[in-house]
Amino acid sequence: MNKQIVLSIALCTASSTAFAAGTFETWNGADENVTERIQTGLGNQTETQGLWFDYTDADNGGRSKYKCPFEIDPPFIYCDTDGLLMECEGFCGTAILDKGTMTSNPYIGFGFNIVGEISSTDYTLLAGDASTWGGLCVTYTSDADLQLELGLGPTVDSTISYANPAVTLPAAKAPNILRATENKNHGNKVVVSWSDFKQPSWYNGSVKIDGTTAAKQLVAVKFKLQAEPGSYDFNICAIGPKDGTCPEKCGIPSSEVGIKFVRGTFAVKAILNGRTLGFTGIKSTATVEVLNSLGQVVMKGAINNATTLNLAHLETGTYLLRISGKSVNFTDKIVLK
Repeated sequence: MNKQIVLSIALCTASSTAFAAGTFETWNGADENVTERIQTGLGNQTETQGLWFDYTDADNGGRSKYKCPFEIDPPFIYCDTDGLLMECEGFCGTAILDKGTMTSNPYIGFGFNIVGEISSTDYTLLAGDASTWGGLCVTYTSDADLQLELGLGPTVDSTISYANPAVTLPAAKAPNILRATENKNHGNKVVVSWSDFKQPSWYNGSVKIDGTTAAKQLVAVKFKLQAEPGSYDFNICAIGPKDGTCPEKCGIPSSEVGIKFVRGTFAVKAILNGRTLGFTGIKSTATVEVLNSLGQVVMKGAINNATTLNLAHLETGTYLLRISGKSVNFTDKIVLK
């Protein structure tokens, strides 16, 4: 049996247990009521999805380890995600990279499962169809580049020699990983489509899988920090679907998220009064789109300064506004309560 057939069987098996895509709520460590669980919208009754995990290069001969960013007295490491959220408003830590007997650079990794385990007695991880997310947004700090990888489960991952589709998140250093107040307005935001995820250039195997295909069979979202031996701090401050709801910098809660960029010499503003939306600064007729958390357009129409939109029929939540027209290209967020 050749590798291409093996992969086909693995993907079909994952598909047979896949869940329909739900609402992936952007996880922002700076939000007041944030919990350690990421609400992927694809979890099953086991509630084992969305919890952070970490792994190392130990199986490959490395001696790398994950170090919790703080300690308490008496001296022992207290490193559950709730503690991390209190200290650094994200999933943070230090990668202590040690090659051991490895010939390649050492690494640590961390991530979260999309659906979770089959049952309380069967720990096999299920795949979910995350294609409607469109991709991912991530806000983070890191002393070294991170690889954002699409985990496909042990069978498929091993079949493709762990050459999972990935994108590179470039290093973005922060002043102090332990103090969230110092991290505010630091870090980097990256928004990527599923089509941006590629298998690494070193992979020369016969089994190929692109990001769009992987998203339909997604088991986990992973971050991999691989570099020369040494210590590297990192903090994943926010992660969500490709809808722009991640903040531009770390330490900014969702209530303050607003992405505004204007082309032209005037200031466009969207003004929300209850469930009525108005506009200023639009010099000629423009088009507005209202998108939900899945990136779906739920309202669209022509507007000017005199236009008001009634949003009473929309569900409570965060929405993205896109306004385009002659000399205007404006994006903002609104929160309907």
